[in-house]
Amino acid sequence: MEKVFRAVKVTDRVYWVGVVDWALRNFHGYTTHEGSTYNAYLILADKVTLIDTVKAPFKDEMMARVASVIDPRKIDYVVSNHSEMDHSGSLPWMVEQVRPEKVFASVMGTKTLKELFHWDVEVVPVKTGDTLDLGDMKLSFIETRMLHWPDSMFSYLEEEGVLFSQDAFAMHLASSEIFADELDRDLLEREAATYYANILLPYSPLILKLLKQVNEMGLKPKVVATDHGPIWRRGEDIAWILGLYEKWALQKPTGKAVVVYDTMWGSTDLMAKTLADGLASGGALVKLMPLGGSHRSDVAAEILDAGALLVGSPTLNNNVFPSVADILTYLKGLRPQNLIGVAFGSYGWSGESVKQVREVLDA
Repeated sequence: MEKVFRAVKVTDRVYWVGVVDWALRNFHGYTTHEGSTYNAYLILADKVTLIDTVKAPFKDEMMARVASVIDPRKIDYVVSNHSEMDHSGSLPWMVEQVRPEKVFASVMGTKTLKELFHWDVEVVPVKTGDTLDLGDMKLSFIETRMLHWPDSMFSYLEEEGVLFSQDAFAMHLASSEIFADELDRDLLEREAATYYANILLPYSPLILKLLKQVNEMGLKPKVVATDHGPIWRRGEDIAWILGLYEKWALQKPTGKAVVVYDTMWGSTDLMAKTLADGLASGGALVKLMPLGGSHRSDVAAEILDAGALLVGSPTLNNNVFPSVADILTYLKGLRPQNLIGVAFGSYGWSGESVKQVREVLDA
C-alpha cells in the first residue's frame, strides 16, 4: 500500500503522512462542501516522532505513508496535539502496532484520551514551556485550551521552524495539493473563514490572547502545519492567515447585512425581500438567505464579516418555525458579537415568533 500512498516532504526532516477525505460532507453539523484532510506529521529526528494521527477508518493509509519513509516500528514518540477523534481515532491502533516508547499530550489531553479509549497506556502530560528532547532536535509546547477543545495544544519544532498548530489556521478542504501556495487565495479565504465561523468563533477572545502570546514568545514559524487543509509554508501566506484570524477575532461590524428567514405561505418571504431591498438602497451589502436552501454553516460563514443580522420567522403552533429555531440554536452556540439584530415575521393567529426570535437575539 505504501507504493500508492506516499508521504509528502514538508521540510528536510518533516513529512506529511495524513489522508484526504474527499467524501466528507458533514462535520458535527457543519457542511463540508469541499471534503477535508486529517493531517499527521512524521519528524525524522534521532527520536522519530509522530504528530497526531487520523480518523480511524483511514489508519492503513496513514501507516502506508509512514512506511514509505521509514519502518513504522522505528517511531519512538507520538504527540497528540488534539484528542478529537478525527486526530486521535487511529491512536490506540497505532500504539498497539508500533509500541512507541512514550505518548505525549497536554494535561487535559491525557485525561481526555483515557476517557475516550478506556486504556491503561501511560500518556505523559506536557504544558506550556515544556520541551521534549528528540536527540538532535527539540519540540516545545504551548497549551491552547478551548481552541477549540480543552486539550488543544501547539507543538513547535525549533530547528525546522515548524509550528504544528492542530485545528488553528485550518480549513476543511480536500485537495491533491498539500501546500497553501499551490491553491487559489480566494478559495483559501472562503474555506478558512467558513471554518473559523463554525468552529472557532466562540473562542475569539482566546484567539486574540493566543496571537499576542505567540508574538511575545518571539515565535517566527517558517511553516504552519495544521490538522486540516493545506500547510502554510511561505512567509507572506503565514502573515496573511494570522492577519485574517486577528480580523475575524475582533469581529468589527461592517456595512453588510445578512437576512435569514423561512416562510410558509410567502408573507415572511415578502417581508425579507422588502427589508433586503431597503437595506441595499441605503448602501448596505445584503446577503439574503432563505433557509429552505441555505445550510446553517453557510449562514454562520456569512455572518462572520457582517454588521447586522435580520432573522424572520412565521409563527407555527405558537412557536418559531423549525428551520429558524435550528439556526438560532446554532448561532447561540457560536456567539457572534457586535451585530445589530432585527427580528421580523408574519402570522395569522397568535404571532409569538417575532418575540421569541428577539429574545434569542438579545441574549
